[in-house]
Amino acid sequence: QVQLVESGGGLAQPGGSLRLSCAASGSIFSGNATGWYRRAPRGQRELVARVTSGGSTNYADSVKGRFTISRDNARNRVDLQMNSLKPEDTAVYYCNADLYVPGVGGINYWGKGTLVTVSS
Repeated sequence: QVQLVESGGGLAQPGGSLRLSCAASGSIFSGNATGWYRRAPRGQRELVARVTSGGSTNYADSVKGRFTISRDNARNRVDLQMNSLKPEDTAVYYCNADLYVPGVGGINYWGKGTLVTVSS
């Protein structure tokens, strides 16, 4: 089954760190950009960070200097290292990428989401 599989969410204290991972299952990355998005309670989904196959990155202003996105093209995996976490980072985090589907080509997929809670 072609899908994106996320891991690494959980509970962290303010100032703490978490690392999220997202791996393509049953397929490979087919597009240029992969990214992490989040939706806070009662909020809308927003871009957190994005990375291209060449390694270019862009970040939401709210996470610049604290979060780092990285991509492993050989393993079809994209990670998000989150440091100096704040309560306002609490959200469900979603991975997004184009995956190759034989006979079809690249199709955009979303992971199921992983919950990050930042609280003391």
